[in-house]
Amino acid sequence: MASTPVAADREAADTAAADCEDTLDLRLPDELLALLEEQGGADDGPGPDGGTAPHLFSATAPHLFSATAPHRFPATIDHDLLDRVAEWGPVATPVGTFHLVPVAIERDLPLITRWMNDPAVAEFWELAGAESVTGEHLRAQLDGDGRSVPCVGVLEGTPMSYWEIYRADLDPLARHYPARPHDTGVHLLIGEVADRGRGLGSALLRAVADLALDRRPACARVVAEPALRNTPSVAAFLTAGFRFSAEVDLPDKRAALMVRDRSLRDLL
Repeated sequence: MASTPVAADREAADTAAADCEDTLDLRLPDELLALLEEQGGADDGPGPDGGTAPHLFSATAPHLFSATAPHRFPATIDHDLLDRVAEWGPVATPVGTFHLVPVAIERDLPLITRWMNDPAVAEFWELAGAESVTGEHLRAQLDGDGRSVPCVGVLEGTPMSYWEIYRADLDPLARHYPARPHDTGVHLLIGEVADRGRGLGSALLRAVADLALDRRPACARVVAEPALRNTPSVAAFLTAGFRFSAEVDLPDKRAALMVRDRSLRDLL
């Protein structure tokens, strides 16, 4: 007897999940479950508690970018290890046209420093202080081999978030989980106060993860490791189609390993 569409989808999900050998049967923390219940259908549109953690955001950014002229902002390093992030280009999302623009120190340092000095951001990024503190963090990536690319996220022409796209399999994180070749990692903070709690975090996380899978054919998974205690951030990743894979002890935090699988992207 032929499978019904629902049964077929279930069989596809079971088959794909079976391929995810790192998956563990874990119970999410009670506070995270409660937060997810409160969020409900937050991704259906702007609303309270619908996005990335409120404590990940800060500051107001000037309109420095043009979404229609990305060629004005060339990359500062060769990004071959990440399939040239600078050439990924803008992407349409439910919340507007979004573009990851690799950081240029002379243009972006004051803005990113301002975001890093928000006390709520500093709690997790620990980069508060003078421009030299943020500058050292950025230059360590820009002067490297391209395994981590710092970017400004530009939504509808306005810079509003900071991202790090990195090779998780070449990162110290790989010592703490069963990494696979070309795993792509994501770090995120949203800087605009007005963009907090409107569902932008989860919408952009989904868009960037799918963009990485589209632009990096060798990459089968996008991963992230927010602090486990940062339950709103973990919830945003779940809403964005990531699955909770494991709890991992990193040198500076106990983290939730979040994974978005290529094989499950149409099901989650």
